[in-house]
Amino acid sequence: MFLFPQGQPQASQKSNNYTSVTEFILVGFSLPPQVRYILFTIFFLIYMMTLTANMLIMLAIRMDSTLHTPMYFFLLILSLSETCYTFVIIPNMLATLLATGRAISLGGCALQMYFFLSLAATNCCLLAVMGYDRYVAICHPLRYPVLMNPRVCVQLVAACFFGGFLFPILMVSLIFHVSYCGPNRINHFFCDTSPVLQLACTDSKVPESIVYLAGVIFIIMDLLLILISYIFILTAILKIPSAQGRHKAFSTCAAHLTVVIVHYGCAGIIYLRPKSACSLEEDKLITVSYTVFTPLLNPMVYSLRNKEVRLALQRTLARIFCPQEA
Repeated sequence: MFLFPQGQPQASQKSNNYTSVTEFILVGFSLPPQVRYILFTIFFLIYMMTLTANMLIMLAIRMDSTLHTPMYFFLLILSLSETCYTFVIIPNMLATLLATGRAISLGGCALQMYFFLSLAATNCCLLAVMGYDRYVAICHPLRYPVLMNPRVCVQLVAACFFGGFLFPILMVSLIFHVSYCGPNRINHFFCDTSPVLQLACTDSKVPESIVYLAGVIFIIMDLLLILISYIFILTAILKIPSAQGRHKAFSTCAAHLTVVIVHYGCAGIIYLRPKSACSLEEDKLITVSYTVFTPLLNPMVYSLRNKEVRLALQRTLARIFCPQEA
């Protein structure tokens, strides 16, 4: 909804003899048309699979009473958040594959960046909360129903969204208070922080440093909470006398740990490495991995590795398509 028909960049003349950019051009992928059409087909199919898988997960958790537990409540919210996250990025990416040089207004660019950062930060918080949930379930099983009661779960989710949507306000404000006077071609398929700041025509060292520092603090804090949770979890698992008990306890964490490693691995490569090591072409490839493939990984990992979810999906689909037999 932020894209406008391709055309000449609009601009407004200011009194200090430079032209202020009022829209950017998303360059997208520098590839031959045949390759772009092939990628469009592949990414579109993956996107449809992602939406379908996430919706099935949410439907199964909502309709099947056996999944009405804190663990699956957080999984439902994560699936919802990641679905919204893909809405912000993938449609625009598909548009740039069909036609390079898509125009986006300055306000649209700011909104896209804000919602991208907000939902990404919310997902990080939700993964940290899910790690805490696994810690309580394994280390304090008898107190689990009390410590993770429905009210606490709702409060934790509300805190994730509040923190996630509050965190990027300063970053986006700093980025779009910098002057942009041309060129206005963003070498990316969406308005990410680094490609946009590279177009600033005034000194952008301060906002770059603040954006980098804020990203480091936020990612490291969430990752540290997850690591602390898993240190306690690992300690508790090693104290379990039977091998079968240890395997069962660890299997409840395997899906979450897989998603965490992929999610934070990609985020760390993009946002925690020094600016001198950045390559926009490499960034685009890595960004594709966590905007296209990672959202599909979450429902696939939880549905394929988790027997309870698989059975709940079967019951839910049977209830929808064969109501008399169900």
